Amino acid sequence: MRLQVIHDSKGKTTGVYIPINEWNDLKKQYKDLEVLEYEDPSKEQILSEIKEALVQLKMVEQGTLKARPAKDLLNEL
Repeated sequence: MRLQVIHDSKGKTTGVYIPINEWNDLKKQYKDLEVLEYEDPSKEQILSEIKEALVQLKMVEQGTLKARPAKDLLNEL
């Protein structure tokens, strides 16, 4: 495998580059790796999540949903 190690300006290792062909071979061999790939959300997904958040905010304001501590919310991110 031809890996390229990525360093920051201080020389600290920050990542590894794997050629796409080798990544695809790894995904075939280890099916669980596919969940590690990040795909940008679509505009529709983002709008849907914002709408859901607004609905939940209104429910909190109305007292029909309990608010979560901000710390929990940030940990989720």
